[in-house]
Amino acid sequence: MKMAKVNIKNLFLGLILVGTASFVNAQTTQTDSAKATANTANTTAAQAGNPTIEGLKKQVEANPKDTESLAKLAAAYQEASDWTNAIDTWKKISALLPDWAPSYYSQAYAYQSAKDDANAKLAYEKYIATVKPEEVEQNKKNLAYAYFYLAFAEQQSDPNKAKEHIAKSLQYDPTNQDAIKLSKTLNS
Repeated sequence: MKMAKVNIKNLFLGLILVGTASFVNAQTTQTDSAKATANTANTTAAQAGNPTIEGLKKQVEANPKDTESLAKLAAAYQEASDWTNAIDTWKKISALLPDWAPSYYSQAYAYQSAKDDANAKLAYEKYIATVKPEEVEQNKKNLAYAYFYLAFAEQQSDPNKAKEHIAKSLQYDPTNQDAIKLSKTLNS
């Protein structure tokens, strides 16, 4: 089991590096249901011919508790922009490994990419709550982004809470220019 946990951690670190580039700005735009349905249909059609996804689905069918294969499948769905299946797969991982913070961060990323801001916010909050004290150092960039997203999402509804979140974001990454700008806006 220790080997699987190490592999999952290495996989997640790789996912962080791949996903960070597309994860720069908080998204707050809602999509209409017709557009979301069209996107789901397109990604489902695209992934139907994806041999990586098909192979991983077979591995998961053979062993539904194989968290390493599930994580690879979730990442493959994300790569194909199939946010619905990515979210569902990350949720399965969270059910199997409820104390593994990266699954909540990845759920938040998928929700955010699917323009589901309410669930993205909840997943970022769960991620923050799940990061263990001994894991904070290796998760600083992700914690900074999670707090930035929460601050961005709450700037209109709860400015005081947004100020707390942006201060935490800057505590973890004082060089994030988006967080610096938001902090100036919130504190002006």
